[in-house]
Formats: sequence, structure tokens, C-alpha cells
Amino acid sequence: MDESAYKQTRSSWSERICAFEKTALAKCVYCSQVEKHNLAEREIVACNDAAHRARCITLYQLLRSNFSFALGVAHIDEPLIHAQEMRLQCGGMKGLQFVVDGSDEVGDVVRLLDVAEQRYVTLEQLPFQEIVQAAKAHYQYRR
Repeated sequence: MDESAYKQTRSSWSERICAFEKTALAKCVYCSQVEKHNLAEREIVACNDAAHRARCITLYQLLRSNFSFALGVAHIDEPLIHAQEMRLQCGGMKGLQFVVDGSDEVGDVVRLLDVAEQRYVTLEQLPFQEIVQAAKAHYQYRR
């Protein structure tokens, strides 16, 4: 499959692609709502629940805006290199897990977000300063 055919086929999946796809592929987190699909010689991660996907997209955007300084990016819309994206996604989820229950191993993302919303009412009210600090402490780049 050539690259343009791959991109075209992947874009047809865009409504289902997991917001934390890199973390799922790296096995950094587990989510009960994702399923992996083979596309050409690559894997994509799709979400089975539109409402959960919307919640994850919101969390991703909030993490992105709150991690910009820690990642060393000047603008929120600036593209991230792979290591920065992994720090944002894996580190952000591990940081959230640590803030919610003191563990740095992320269980089910659906359950984590449910507990976080019960404790903080909305994702927007999460203590992002603490999450960023916990992410720095509990996530290391793979060398």
C-alpha cells in the first residue's frame, strides 16, 4: 500500500481514532474501549464509544495546553516530535492517575476518567499543575 492510499484509508477512520493512540500502541495505558486494527503494515487504535472518545479528546486538549511549558513549545498548536507527544500522552495519563489515587500505573482509562470527574466535577477543573509535576516524576523517556 502506498503512503497516499494509507493516509486516505486512515482518514476514513478519523471519527474513531483514539485520542491517546500512541499510549495504547506503546502499552503505556489500557483502555477497555479501544480496539486495534491492522492497516497495511501498521496498527491503528479505534475507540468503540463516541462519548468516551469526546471525553478523551477534551482531556488531550487540556493536557496539551497545560503541558506546553513543560514540553518547551511556544505555541499550543506547534507540532510535537514523537518524544514530546509520548511525554504528553503517557506522562499526562500517569500524572493524572497519580493525582487521582497515588498510583503511577494507569488501569482502565475509562475508569480513571470516571473517578477524576467524580472528584473534580469536570475535566477542566483537574489540578493540571499537580498532574504536570507528577508526569515529570513518573514518566521517563524510553532510551
